[in-house]
Amino acid sequence: MVPADQGGGVMRADLLGESIDGLDEALAAVDSFDRALVVGLLRPHAVRDTGLTGLAGAVAGTPLAGVVTEAADKAVAGAAGEDHFVALAAARTALLGSVHDALTARVEEAIGRPRAEESVPAPAGQPAGNLLTAARTWLSDLARCGWQGIDHDVVAGAAPVVSAMLPDPALRRLAALLDGFAAELAASCPGSALERVPVRRWADLWSRAMVLTVPGAADVPATGTATGRLLPLGVDVQEHATAVQAQVHAVFEPADGAAPRLVRASVSAPKPDTVVGAGLWQLLRPHMSLLTAVSEGRSMDLTDMPVTAEGDLVWDDARARTGEPADALATARVALSTATASATAPLDRHPSRIAVPVFLEGYEAEKDGEGVAFTVTGHRLAVDTDRVPAAGPLTAEAVAASGACVGLLRWDAGVFTVQPLAVETTVRKKPVAVHAGAWAGGTADKAGAKAEKAATDAAAVLRERAGRLLRK
Repeated sequence: MVPADQGGGVMRADLLGESIDGLDEALAAVDSFDRALVVGLLRPHAVRDTGLTGLAGAVAGTPLAGVVTEAADKAVAGAAGEDHFVALAAARTALLGSVHDALTARVEEAIGRPRAEESVPAPAGQPAGNLLTAARTWLSDLARCGWQGIDHDVVAGAAPVVSAMLPDPALRRLAALLDGFAAELAASCPGSALERVPVRRWADLWSRAMVLTVPGAADVPATGTATGRLLPLGVDVQEHATAVQAQVHAVFEPADGAAPRLVRASVSAPKPDTVVGAGLWQLLRPHMSLLTAVSEGRSMDLTDMPVTAEGDLVWDDARARTGEPADALATARVALSTATASATAPLDRHPSRIAVPVFLEGYEAEKDGEGVAFTVTGHRLAVDTDRVPAAGPLTAEAVAASGACVGLLRWDAGVFTVQPLAVETTVRKKPVAVHAGAWAGGTADKAGAKAEKAATDAAAVLRERAGRLLRK
């Protein structure tokens, strides 16, 4: 939401609460198939049969109809092969892709932001490799036994595949997915003893990994270069026990005067599970100078930086230098409403991937037993403060006391929410900006410096222990 006198307009928050035709039916078909994965696709069961026929029916009339119907019939008959499992995973991916597209269209209608006309091309196919085939075999074994049938022997089949994939950069994306997926499954063995199954999550991981075994599906080619000014909006931190990623959302202003566009720049690093909070920045900071610019509130000047058609910068510090001061809230007020959003790559069309930068101002913030919420033009919009990283000064209290917010509009559990990246609040009658990524490049802030020191001490202990092991 941007003041009209600055070229923007009021967000249609009412549209975000309205139902979308066909959305519930598509999600119901996905949920039914996901329950089939719980019991196993080759085990006779009414839940399995309902899930398979429901998935086939949901894609009837599409180019997938024939192969998915055949795959469902084969699975019901107990004769499904690996290609049939790929077809079922593709159908589930396509259904969630349609949900993504419907939600994205609703967001665009609500915020009135332009979207790029060009689409992201599908990756070109390549000959199947032995490692992709091995990964597909393991994933097929999982589908056959179902989550309730997993044991350590089944899960352990991923280990040699992951080890062989990791040295190859072209396969590392799939290897990381398989590694994390297998670790979650191993921690839950035996499946027969599980009291609660993360049904949607494991089905998401399974279907995405299965589709990525199709030769060429994991290719993410850089399709162009970017020269101009990068204006950061904020940092989204995604943390796992063994890995962490920081994704910077920004507005890019091309040097040739073309329309500004929304872009992202990401950096990832492996981590021990004992490194948390502000210690995460110590792992990420050496790999991307942009994090320092974010914490200092500065722009960056890019020269021939590789960028994909989806708007992801393939970051190279050699192609960037620190620019002039650029406050994220000021950028959002002035430039965000006219920045063009990039198209989404085919395999990234999933509701969980929706993260649209928005600027909200003039709302009423409240904090109650259900968390923090903004009332925007008379309509309640939930605020997802759980996504705000602990590795920064932004807190739920600061969000609840704010009057302006740069955030990511997301969709989760059937509703739209806002994930704050930065807010403007009042301290001693003066406006103060609080950023989630304020400690990304280091900080003199007392709380941030204390957290950094604790993380440094923990890392030193880990290095000392690792050294002992190596010496032995």
